[in-house]
Amino acid sequence: MAVPNRYFDLIDQTFYFPQEGFDIEDGYLVFNGVPLIYLIRKYGTPLKLTYLPKIGSQVKKARNLFTRAMKSVGYRGKYYYCYCTKSSHFSYVLNEVLKHDVHIETSSAFDIDLIRRLHKKGRLSTDTIIVCNGFKTEGYLERIAALINDGFENVIPICDNMGEIDYYEQHVKGKCKIGIRVATEEEPNFEFYTSRLGIRNADVSRFFHEKIKDNPKFELKMLHFFVDTGIKDTLYYWGELKKAIKLYGEIKQHSKSLNAINIGG
Repeated sequence: MAVPNRYFDLIDQTFYFPQEGFDIEDGYLVFNGVPLIYLIRKYGTPLKLTYLPKIGSQVKKARNLFTRAMKSVGYRGKYYYCYCTKSSHFSYVLNEVLKHDVHIETSSAFDIDLIRRLHKKGRLSTDTIIVCNGFKTEGYLERIAALINDGFENVIPICDNMGEIDYYEQHVKGKCKIGIRVATEEEPNFEFYTSRLGIRNADVSRFFHEKIKDNPKFELKMLHFFVDTGIKDTLYYWGELKKAIKLYGEIKQHSKSLNAINIGG
């Protein structure tokens, strides 16, 4: 007799449960001490909720991990946590995030509008680091340039492709900090390789020397290391990270202003 497959069995085999923050009490799911059954009865399912205290604890966790790792190898640089706005645009989330002395990473024109509103409300200042990542539409480019021209001094547009920098050349009035998004060394193909994955490692040095090095308009500040599959403890990930660090060292020899590597994916 065949045993029917149950969704419970799939979850049981796939995940360790209960995970941190979750528990079972009287047969009902509890999240950080909050019985979810009452929310479900009131609002129904599917249901998405945000537990605000977790935001601060995750920021502290990341900082502690990097602090310990940097201490263990005698690294004397600094770690900056940048919250990626595409994770959540809700005001209550952003307000909570900004209580923890973080910086911001944007992904779209809409995010720049959020920056304006948060600044107007006094939630962030003009010296907050704003890393402008992602594919740049015309509207996104316009808003980035306007933000820089309006005195936001630590806006760093991350060039997603080699043509993007031309827009800042034409539309940013003063000096412009710039970053380069480094893609992984996959072979380009139609289905997989797109401009959203950044500039290939093999092309970054040429791009820097041709467009940035001797251009008084630009100040290279950051290499953004991007792995599309995310940060994972695999030989592939660590191999790609080593390539990015090596590239950083090579370009640093020709750029005194380069002082940051942004790890993402």
